[in-house]
Amino acid sequence: MTSLSVSPDIGVDDMDIPLAGNVKGRQGKRRPAVGGAADAGAPVGKKGRTADLGALKLPSHGYPTEHPFNKDGYRYILAEPDPHAPFRQEFDESNEWSGKPIPGWLYRSLCPGIVLLALHDRAPQLKISEDRLAVTGDKGYCMVRATHGVCRGSWYWEACVEELPEGAAARLGWARRVANLQAPLGYDKFGYSWRSRKGTRFHESKGKHYSNGYGEGDTLGFLVVLPESATTKYTPNTYKDRPLVKFKSHLYYEDKDNIQESLNNLKPLPGSKIYFFKNGECQGEAFVDIYEGCYYPTVSLHKNITVSVNFGPNFKYPPSAEYKYRPMSEKAEEAICEQTMADLLYLTENEGKLRLDNFNL
Repeated sequence: MTSLSVSPDIGVDDMDIPLAGNVKGRQGKRRPAVGGAADAGAPVGKKGRTADLGALKLPSHGYPTEHPFNKDGYRYILAEPDPHAPFRQEFDESNEWSGKPIPGWLYRSLCPGIVLLALHDRAPQLKISEDRLAVTGDKGYCMVRATHGVCRGSWYWEACVEELPEGAAARLGWARRVANLQAPLGYDKFGYSWRSRKGTRFHESKGKHYSNGYGEGDTLGFLVVLPESATTKYTPNTYKDRPLVKFKSHLYYEDKDNIQESLNNLKPLPGSKIYFFKNGECQGEAFVDIYEGCYYPTVSLHKNITVSVNFGPNFKYPPSAEYKYRPMSEKAEEAICEQTMADLLYLTENEGKLRLDNFNL
């Protein structure tokens, strides 16, 4: 697949997109994510234009159940109308844009208000629970990232192995957004993992002895330390200059991953570290001077193992006072502030161009 079609009538069958499935855990059966075409449908307003995305009904977990997956070098970011965009009212009242692409700057990426497992940023064969806090594997290794990533500071999250059938395995840790979803975590240069079997640590497909393994019932902790540097980014991408595409009545920004460019730009971040914990006990430094970038809590599974995640703020085994950290749950509110700042900067810096675009309405 090279790109998602802009056609508004494209269907899920055309995209080969399975829905989230049943996930069972120690705490009882977890139901699959609910919703579907009926929930994702949008009313059509005057002039044949789809009504505001803000009026669309989303499932309780806050993301369309039928959605495009990030794959083949493309990623899709759910968009919503930006009430602060200039000329918003003129656009809504204009007839000139009927049937034409909607300018991306009139929208903004929808920033989740809570850190969860991402429905769209995962291998499709993985089954995500309805609360988006547990995942069950399929056959070969594949993975899912969290909705939020971090590029500076010290951050922590937990995972618990709920069910571990014979022959199944997990590799858990941190990954950047370009890490291969159809591979074990630590397969490429963009991820760092800890394997259940033998406790091996992995990066760039190189496994090294680290600790004893972990298994069913164990609670694992993941701490990343990312010092600030001269090139640290303080605001995320706005995507307002990206094209908007429609899928099941929702609009998404389409962005392309440039893997080769990411590889060319890799450089170690001095002072950065990753620690892994097992049932409250630190297993020592797993990695030091990791590559600079934005890292997401990541789960990769082999066969039908089930793992639940806890992004905080209340952890079963919080690290001791010697480790200064923030729970991943705090990133949600911070991300909204950062995204708002990025959008405002874009609109301010491009005011002249947007004014010219408005004259074409």
